[in-house]
Amino acid sequence: MMLHDLNEARLFPVIPDEVLETLPRYGTVVEVPDGGVLFSEGDREYPFFAVLDGRIRITKRFGQEERVLAVHHRGQFAGEISMLTGAPAMATGVAEGPARVVRIPNQDFRRFAGSNAPNAKIILEAMAGRTRDVEAQARQQEKLAALGKLSAGLAHELNNPASAARRAAQLLSESVKHLYERGLVFDGRFHPEDRELMLSVITQSREGRHVAAGLDSIARSDCEEAIGTWIDSQNVEGAWEMAPVLVEGGATLELLEPLASRLNGDALHGALCWIESTLRAESLAADLESATSRISELIEAMKAYTYMDRAAFQETDVHHGIDSTLAIFASCIKYGGVTVVRNYDPELPMICAHAGELNQVWTNLIDNAVDAMDGHGTLTITTGHHADGICVEFADTGPGIPEAIQSRIFEPFFTTKPVGQGTGLGLDISYRIVTARHHGTIRVQSKPGDTRFSVTLPLQQPEEEQ
Repeated sequence: MMLHDLNEARLFPVIPDEVLETLPRYGTVVEVPDGGVLFSEGDREYPFFAVLDGRIRITKRFGQEERVLAVHHRGQFAGEISMLTGAPAMATGVAEGPARVVRIPNQDFRRFAGSNAPNAKIILEAMAGRTRDVEAQARQQEKLAALGKLSAGLAHELNNPASAARRAAQLLSESVKHLYERGLVFDGRFHPEDRELMLSVITQSREGRHVAAGLDSIARSDCEEAIGTWIDSQNVEGAWEMAPVLVEGGATLELLEPLASRLNGDALHGALCWIESTLRAESLAADLESATSRISELIEAMKAYTYMDRAAFQETDVHHGIDSTLAIFASCIKYGGVTVVRNYDPELPMICAHAGELNQVWTNLIDNAVDAMDGHGTLTITTGHHADGICVEFADTGPGIPEAIQSRIFEPFFTTKPVGQGTGLGLDISYRIVTARHHGTIRVQSKPGDTRFSVTLPLQQPEEEQ
């Protein structure tokens, strides 16, 4: 898979055979052995090459990584506008297997361009387009690197205050419980037995809070109406403001009714107000603790997802990477109606891999699955292992990929989404990461209601990668 779009005829025109046969007049035919270098990135002086036989691979270094720009076949050519301006070469050309090329020095190429204006125009336009394309990708890489540093710094800065807020929220939750319990001791309206009964209501409400959280809207409304009607029947003001808070806090009519047998008038009103205030404060403290915990979890997920402060190539826990990625998608999964089923192999071994890049693969596959299901369905993630590697499968219940285009989904810039909703690069990037970077495979099987992307990865990478 190439960084250039090989289907772009403007960037990769083919020189007609009749023109190709005339090129040796302007240069020299060279036999290039497998692995022979035609020109190297940074060379100040390098000629124009046209391929007669074989293949020439063009690569460029981005940071510490060398990536393939294109592979030229018969009738295609290697060269950039910079060779005519004296600027250094932007890429490296290497033979893939034995090859035969025409080597044309710069001054002779100008002579060819002068006598073959129509063909020269096509060649020069392709050179200029490739140059712009490479420069755009280089700028994008720089922006992504800057964004990564910014994200790392932001996560680091957020971590300390988020952890402090989380600890404070936990302490606040405990303090609220003790505050209301201690304040009740000094309320002269209640006897010790009354206070015991009120504390019992609070304790049992806390235990039943998870039940209240699972009520649907109709059941919750019925409970609120029953409690509100009962409070109203006791001639206590504010019944309909208290009822929702009491239900949310886990209180039930069965817990509240014994209060009326011991208390009445102002005492019953005071007891219900105390219970309602206590449950409200505990609920708010719990919400605050949950929110700060979620912030801390997101920061940890971001650090794990990007593998901040860790080597790019290392032993990797695939389950941890998938879970970190799912944490990033928590909002659209939780609130969008997507159910995630994890069929994890408990004995899945660690693998040697570029962990951050694998997380990009999981991101693309999960994002596509959630998008295909339109936010409603089941995403099943299954892992397993064999003697030489592991397999990770993502299955969704979306409408499926039409069979006619399944062979094209890994092509760069190919997308089935409407205009403006997708770049067509997600699966292309995933394919490169899995196959080129990790020497694995990625396959798809799809029918309506069952689309499966299977990724296989070796346990160990080749020695040259390590």
